[in-house]
Amino acid sequence: MKIVINLDVMLARRKMRLKELAARIGMTEQALSMIKTNKVKGVRFETLIKLCDVLDCQPGDILEFDREASDET
Repeated sequence: MKIVINLDVMLARRKMRLKELAARIGMTEQALSMIKTNKVKGVRFETLIKLCDVLDCQPGDILEFDREASDET
C-alpha cells in the first residue's frame, strides 16, 4: 500500500511550472521536486493547504491511495 502524489498531473492541468508553484507557495523547487517524485515520508498539512489553494484543487486531487503499489522505494 502506498500514497501516490499526483502533483505533476495537477501542474499539467493548470499549465503551471514547478518554479512558478514554488514561488507562489514560498518553497524551494528542490523541496517541491522531492514531493512531486514521492521521495518524502510525509507532507505537512500547511504545505498541502498551500498547494490546494494555488492549484485550486482538493487534497484528493493531489494524493491517491494505491492498495496494490509496493511501499519499497
